[in-house]
Amino acid sequence: MQRFVELYRALDQTQSQNERLAALTAYFREADAHEAAWAVKLLTGGHARRFVSPRQLRQWLADYLQIPVLLVEECYHHVGDLSETVALLLPNRHRPFSGLLPPLPQLAEVELPRLAESPSEEQRQWLHTHWDALSFWESFLLHKLLLGSMRVGVAEGLVIRALSISLEVPEIAIAQKLTAAWHPSPHFLTYLRAGQTLSLEPYPFFLAYPVEDLGENFLDKLGSPSEYQVEWKWDGVRVQVIVRGGQVSLISRGGVCINAGFPELIERFRRLPSGTVLDGELLMVKGGQVLPFAALQKRLLRKRPSTALIAEYPATVWFYDLLEIEGTDIREKPLSERRQLLEELRQRFAQIEVSPILRAETWTEYQAVRANPPYGAEGLMLKRKDSPYLSGRKRGYWWKWKREPYSVDAVLVYAQRGHGRRSGWFTDLTFALWSEEGELITFAKAYSGLTDAEMQELTRWVRQQATEKIGPIVKVPPQWVFEIGFEGIQPSARHKCGYAVRFPRILRWRRDKKPEEADKLSRLAALAAWGEVPIS
Repeated sequence: MQRFVELYRALDQTQSQNERLAALTAYFREADAHEAAWAVKLLTGGHARRFVSPRQLRQWLADYLQIPVLLVEECYHHVGDLSETVALLLPNRHRPFSGLLPPLPQLAEVELPRLAESPSEEQRQWLHTHWDALSFWESFLLHKLLLGSMRVGVAEGLVIRALSISLEVPEIAIAQKLTAAWHPSPHFLTYLRAGQTLSLEPYPFFLAYPVEDLGENFLDKLGSPSEYQVEWKWDGVRVQVIVRGGQVSLISRGGVCINAGFPELIERFRRLPSGTVLDGELLMVKGGQVLPFAALQKRLLRKRPSTALIAEYPATVWFYDLLEIEGTDIREKPLSERRQLLEELRQRFAQIEVSPILRAETWTEYQAVRANPPYGAEGLMLKRKDSPYLSGRKRGYWWKWKREPYSVDAVLVYAQRGHGRRSGWFTDLTFALWSEEGELITFAKAYSGLTDAEMQELTRWVRQQATEKIGPIVKVPPQWVFEIGFEGIQPSARHKCGYAVRFPRILRWRRDKKPEEADKLSRLAALAAWGEVPIS
């Protein structure tokens, strides 16, 4: 356990990806295989069970320290991470490593599940015993495990790279093994080293970077449009269809098998030849028209869709890529060759629908195409024709060029402190629009879009101007207007404003506008009507 505690400390104490890679590689070379398996599971977000109630934990901590629970709450709001708050408040900051915690597999598989089933008083006594003895980093890590929140800013790709280096196994093979369903065991490293076997597991998905990451004049940095395959970026669910041994698997990018919700697709693709793996977008399409994402959600949430629901919201997959054909992995072939093979496969099997390739001579022409997307498209995908199909995000191959977002000018009405690095700043912001009666109605929360300098300035203003405190949330006077962007909008009876927006974020601080100049709710209605496609 000490080795994993030291790894977690090393990862938490640096932002350098090279230093994190070195720490992970050294750990995997030395760690017990069973512990290494749990480390991978925890660091890649695969184990998020909560073993104790955060509210109860804060109360027990206050009792242990003999301080008011409100003081613990206030410390938590300032620190932004409950595990770190506990470790900071306990009298253990300078204690040496205690060795009280059992090995990580025993703790995760036996001790903590047993604790979760114990009576409340036994849980409290167990915590008190450990609070008396644990060092700072032991306490920090223990509470991360207890609360099911192991995020430490380590990307899955970095873990895969470290495993690849330490085991001398190609990254792409490691990534595919981790995409499959697996459980921590003493045989974990053997499993990663073993060759591939026939399965219905997907390949790791290849992802794109925003083209804006190239900086100013990004189109000039891309090169010639003739070097790229340009497609629509559809607003659906990215999936792979795997056909092997007469069986079919429909897997989302999150690694979830969604066969049960789409039985008609499973039957449709069952007629494809064994040894076929396709990459595409799951969409609801009716009468040739892509339906809103809300329609797709109605199917995603059903494990046993009725015949009527399937008829009302017909599903399909528009394919982008072919990854395996006749049992041969062709991901190393350039995209242009894979696309040709996909087109040839479509000629043989009518159930394969392919997302169209867009054609223009210049980036200026593509800009015009992007400005008028069909309903259901979020923008353009720019893929180099010579690109292999890799794992995760790799710069220089695939770019996403999303359309301009919907936007409204809204008034800031509530603020809340952020978490982690932003725990000292008011970054969780709630915005409102004017009703026809002149009342501000909340419509969205946004967490991103401001620079560090702007967040610091806004935090100072919130602290000075807050008019009311409601738990961790503070109410502020309606003084500042912000432009809020979002990707989609749908009517919603659950929201007071009448609409739900997707992926809201701050586009800019409108210091040039007075609060009375912010938009009305009718602006949301107009945006919804502009993008509306009947669902039924």
